[in-house]
Amino acid sequence: CSPDWVGDFKQSISFSAVSILLSITATFGNSLILIALHKESCLHPPSKLLYRCLATTDLLVGLVCQPLYVIYRISLVHEHWSLCRYANYADSITSYTLCGVSLVTTAAISVDRLLAMLLGLRYKEIVTLRRTFIILAIVWVTCLVNGLFVLLNYSITFWCSLIGIPFCLLISIAAYTKIFRALRHHQAQIQDHAQQQPSHLNAMNMARYRKAVYSALWVQLALVVCYIPLITLRIVISSTKQSPNLLIFLRIAIILAYFNSTLNPLLYCWKMIHILLSLMAFLGNFLILIAFHKVSSLHPPSKLLYRCLETTDLLVSIVSQPLIAPY
Repeated sequence: CSPDWVGDFKQSISFSAVSILLSITATFGNSLILIALHKESCLHPPSKLLYRCLATTDLLVGLVCQPLYVIYRISLVHEHWSLCRYANYADSITSYTLCGVSLVTTAAISVDRLLAMLLGLRYKEIVTLRRTFIILAIVWVTCLVNGLFVLLNYSITFWCSLIGIPFCLLISIAAYTKIFRALRHHQAQIQDHAQQQPSHLNAMNMARYRKAVYSALWVQLALVVCYIPLITLRIVISSTKQSPNLLIFLRIAIILAYFNSTLNPLLYCWKMIHILLSLMAFLGNFLILIAFHKVSSLHPPSKLLYRCLETTDLLVSIVSQPLIAPY
């Protein structure tokens, strides 16, 4: 926090306004996705846990990171240096922690999809909910410790992140490369043995698997596209003298990184139709309850009966379906 980082007043207000908007959309969108994932029964529980972890990090970006960034920008403009430092530290810790968790989780999703192909019927025995939960707990603790090093020495956090990011990306690249090679090999086998028609069930499973892989890949690509400009500019600024133009590009890159938390819910609804259907069912029942609350043409006892019916439908989708799913 120093006068060198203040920049233009109008630009700071504009960036803060965009951050507030993205904070609202990320919070609302990821809250709905978490509700939809809670009642979703098509996904294998460990895979669902990975997506819930990713949606949780995006939700926390909207609830915590972006408001802290806005406080940092406003305190910087008004030269409240003490508040600026506290907000900057808090924003850096949460940003590095959540960014790290998101990156590792997307890499874990790619490995999960690879294991689903390699292990076959043994996949559900080896990739269990308990093991996935333990791995994610370790990831959260590790990323939090890395973020807290900001308080001691920013360089430690920066260089650990700089080493961890390419490592996670290489894991994802290797996993998806192996997956697509296997899919191409499988397709070639089908073409070579065209006279031997594959079973309908096997064809359906392969089509479902292919959709799951492409959905995960879209989420991975969105994260890379949104975060690479910020990572690149951080490296450039750390190794060269800062300039006004670089600072403007850095602020744009930060906004782009935050935009990823708003973009992911849209990708889930676009590429994962079962999540969209779960979300529509929940919103439909919720909106009907609101409509019955406002309607005045129905006799009160009749209205109460309909509201009771809609409440049971809502509770079935939120509570009963997730409980039945494991069976």
